[in-house]
Amino acid sequence: MEDIREEQKQFPVLLDLPVQWGEMDAAGHVNNIIYLKWFESVRAEYFLRLEQEVISPKEGEPGFILAKQSCKYLFPLTHPDTVIAGIRVTELHEDRFTMHCKMWSERHQRLVAIANGVVVTYDYHLQQKMALPDELRKQIELLESMSPAKLGKKEGDSTQE
Repeated sequence: MEDIREEQKQFPVLLDLPVQWGEMDAAGHVNNIIYLKWFESVRAEYFLRLEQEVISPKEGEPGFILAKQSCKYLFPLTHPDTVIAGIRVTELHEDRFTMHCKMWSERHQRLVAIANGVVVTYDYHLQQKMALPDELRKQIELLESMSPAKLGKKEGDSTQE
């Protein structure tokens, strides 16, 4: 148990997500799409901690679009259980950032999935991506400083990933 708690300290945002009976599929374990929903939930929690409007940002304020995601499934889960999802930003670019998520089973005391996503800052009123505002960058850096993980910065990098 100590091992996963130490690893969880690397994440500034942790979220407990109970496994629901209806999340299991015909194979008798949690369906793979549910892991992506958990990744979405912990991502939204991260934005809330930044005090960023996740739905309908005001004009001129950044919104977010998930441009790319991946998930590596390591262990099948069943009901009852609770997933502990941890998330952090690992890279900051000019107009996007990379988020890294790990999910652990409380019942089995082990890592069950690893997800990664690239989030683009987006102006929904102009319908185009926008530069990551300095204030948002500072908020991310502050939130990330609350965990021992290192934040990789790639200033001015606007290349596609």
